[in-house]
Amino acid sequence: MTDRLYLRHSTDKQTNARQLHTLDSLLKSGARKYEDPATSSRVYAINRSGFCRLLDEAAVGDTIRIADAARLFRSTKDVIQIREVLQRRGLHLYIAAGAWSGFDLAADDPQTKLFVTMLAGVLEFQRDMISENTKEGVAAAEASGKTLGRPASLDEEETAKVIEAYGEGAAVKALARQFGVAPKTIRRVLDAAGARDLAGAGEPQEGTVDAGQDKPEPSTTVVLDMPGLLADLLQDTRDTAVREALHRGRTIRRGQGYSVRVTAPLALHQAALKQCAALAGGGAPAGRKAYRAYADRITAVTPGVDSVARHVAAQDPAARRR
Repeated sequence: MTDRLYLRHSTDKQTNARQLHTLDSLLKSGARKYEDPATSSRVYAINRSGFCRLLDEAAVGDTIRIADAARLFRSTKDVIQIREVLQRRGLHLYIAAGAWSGFDLAADDPQTKLFVTMLAGVLEFQRDMISENTKEGVAAAEASGKTLGRPASLDEEETAKVIEAYGEGAAVKALARQFGVAPKTIRRVLDAAGARDLAGAGEPQEGTVDAGQDKPEPSTTVVLDMPGLLADLLQDTRDTAVREALHRGRTIRRGQGYSVRVTAPLALHQAALKQCAALAGGGAPAGRKAYRAYADRITAVTPGVDSVARHVAAQDPAARRR
């Protein structure tokens, strides 16, 4: 009979140092080690490569030892699957240290089955609470205007320059070389700003019906709602036409925020959007959302753009990459 050690940690930022410490005496005695690094507990044990390798090499009567129960299972479904597999193969399962170290968790008696199922319920509850607390923390951070995730590759000024240069005809790869980033970063910035949609607005999209037949030309006056965040940014713009259009606009209250109903030529709306480009990729989430909303409204009335196809592409990252 052989001892086989199983270790797992959830992300590549975590380590197995604590598990190695708990299993130290077994490691020194020559026990074989199997690992599943950076593997979520939501991936069932029987689907993990390291654990599957352990099962393939284990013989009847071998013992699997883990530092704590959460390394192997964190749901009742996982417990049922693991126990069935281990019992069919004649294997034992022990927690290496602590109050539960004397229990064979693979034993088939009713008392052990009840105990292990209760243990899995507690671990599943702990996992769900961590997930819920994480979601609440993210929501609170976004509500306070904090930018989450990795730092942006381009700052607000660079983002504005990228969008302006693209609008003037610069190629994505040329912009990527100029700013020292990957082409996909440039595309992500342009897509967030709706710049790629607007830049190609003059021609029908290949494979789609020309949706611009009944839509206004750039010189035609249209009525669009500009989000308040953008209106605030443009209050002191040097563009006299944009400033005057805002002054003539009607303020509409929307819950805690507001928008300005602007009646102006389509080209002026596009110019106003361009001046807010800094919000597209480097600003707070609220600013990016406001920018995108205004870009969507402009695109919806821009000749030659199928707004339904554009909306689907905006919701589908794979479609947007195409």
